[in-house]
Amino acid sequence: MQKNSLSKLLAASFAFVSISSFAQSVLPSWQEYQDVRAKGISVWQLDIENDSLLFNDKDGFYTSGVRLGQRNVFNTQSTSTIYGWRIGQELYTASDTKLLPSQLSPRDHPYAGWLFGGIYKESADANGRSFRLGLDIGCLGPCAGGDWAQTHLHRLLHQPLPQGWSTQLGNEWGAVFSGEWSPLRWTPASYMDVTPVIKGRFGNIFTDAAAGVTVRAGVLNALPEQRANYAFARVEAKAVAYNATIQGGYFANEHTLVDPKRGVGELELGYVWRGEQFGVNVSIVRRSNEIRQLTNGEGAQNFAKILFSYAL
Repeated sequence: MQKNSLSKLLAASFAFVSISSFAQSVLPSWQEYQDVRAKGISVWQLDIENDSLLFNDKDGFYTSGVRLGQRNVFNTQSTSTIYGWRIGQELYTASDTKLLPSQLSPRDHPYAGWLFGGIYKESADANGRSFRLGLDIGCLGPCAGGDWAQTHLHRLLHQPLPQGWSTQLGNEWGAVFSGEWSPLRWTPASYMDVTPVIKGRFGNIFTDAAAGVTVRAGVLNALPEQRANYAFARVEAKAVAYNATIQGGYFANEHTLVDPKRGVGELELGYVWRGEQFGVNVSIVRRSNEIRQLTNGEGAQNFAKILFSYAL
């Protein structure tokens, strides 16, 4: 009986120590943030995603994403701790922005804008193990300014003006918690590595879970913001529980005539260069159909991504 009690006590102690260690390494704290800000470097990032970057006349579905952020990065020889913030806007439209409201199919993607600001913490080890926790708060609907942003961008680029923003989804404030975990990194060669990842989002705008793997080849960095020069390929499979850009706001009681596909796949091919101060990531993304009422041929989409970074 005493041995059994001792075993339970040891198990409970081990669990407490493990949970405490996890909390200290993953959960954010004000003191840790102050230390990272004082000891680390500051990196500004501009992230642009747009189907127009592919220089074709296809403009629809997830058509634009722009994010500006700043991150404080503190790297030791074997670990990295990052605290950051970002603001962003994502735009979603029907399959063809030239269609008038009267021409839109009830099966098409609704017009929607998502404007948000967020904070996050990342921690990473040189062996590839990493965590990320984040929170974004913003608004979906006309409050996101999607009509103004896309119309002025198309005027600047001398592209046809979008016609369907009068049909966009209604306003809803939103919050989205996100998490990401990579357990390790496999290194089959000095110039190549493979990193699996599990991630998820929970909120009234997006709720989903995904698993994927990234393969890198070239001059690799073990920790974020170190010098690097490599090509990469990323594949991901996502299970979707809720997508307000398709279904309407969760609390708005707004019913659209389309539903999200519960399984979505994504392939990304790209290149990363990171110098002492400047860095750039460029890639092309192929995303499978996200709407259940559309065929895979109708709903699949392509867009390009460019991320610029500058370290102070």
